[in-house]
Amino acid sequence: MSAPTPETADSSDGARASLEALRTEIAKAVVGQDPAVTGLVVALLCRGHVLLEGVPGVAKTLLVRALAASLELDTKRVQFTPDLMPSDVTGSLVYDTRSAEFSFQPGPVFTNLLLADEINRTPPKTQSSLLEAMEERQVTVDGVPRPLPDPFLVAATQNPVEYEGTYPLPEAQLDRFLLKLTVPLPSRDDEINVLTRHAEGFNPRDLRAAGVRPVAGPADLEAARRAVAETAVSAEIAGYVVDICRATRESPSLTLGVSPRGATALLSTARAWAWLTGRDYVIPDDVKALALPTLRHRIQLRPEAEMEGVTADSVISSILAHVPAPSLRQ
Repeated sequence: MSAPTPETADSSDGARASLEALRTEIAKAVVGQDPAVTGLVVALLCRGHVLLEGVPGVAKTLLVRALAASLELDTKRVQFTPDLMPSDVTGSLVYDTRSAEFSFQPGPVFTNLLLADEINRTPPKTQSSLLEAMEERQVTVDGVPRPLPDPFLVAATQNPVEYEGTYPLPEAQLDRFLLKLTVPLPSRDDEINVLTRHAEGFNPRDLRAAGVRPVAGPADLEAARRAVAETAVSAEIAGYVVDICRATRESPSLTLGVSPRGATALLSTARAWAWLTGRDYVIPDDVKALALPTLRHRIQLRPEAEMEGVTADSVISSILAHVPAPSLRQ
């Protein structure tokens, strides 16, 4: 791999600074969710989509809205409800009485950042309307493919599946999400901070008044993505990723392990994290740091393991503890 030119290095450093500022800007509105913020930035770098899971009221929607307010990108929001139809997401053909012809009316999916709010509140037929958009970055209506803007990111929120009125996402759609980020309840100190902000006049519906401003745009993302693509991956790291994913397929606690698509996703997210932390090569710790959010939704527990209290995260953590990490000499 050729050494970066001074111009390339300056562009990479500037893009990294912009994305660090993005994380800082989001923190003006969202307290104590740094891992989720980092995950959203990683997804932007990898051209991936994000599933945010947490109980109601932990700022999942606010987190995505703050991301949108910090970016110079077009954004739209869809509230997924039981009566939402696929055409409400993708768009449909509308008859124009003046021209006596049908014309295509784009749906909210034609945007840079789509907030799919409470995606598991809508039936599978409507959930699946996003599959083509997420994978192919286009929407086909009446046999005509229509490309989506670039960049394009789906940030979907969902409540835990045991909550009333939810429809679990099918495995095929879960696999389309690059990351599944859990949004936990805040710590006591963070919750006090949230209440203090509200007492001082913070309005989550008015992020501009909270001081959230656009600090990064498409040019920064493109420069960052070029830099991530140049981040070196050794044969040892590639083998380490494969060994982790193959171990999930052999786990007695699982009926479904990580596919090669999942292995590719883990390598991509590890590269993005390596670049964000200031390195131009991937180390085993980068893989470990992104293994849980990248893989937890790509495996399926055996019913008996679930009854014993085993979780997807505990299985992956155990595998990380037992698969030997390579020793790298840089």
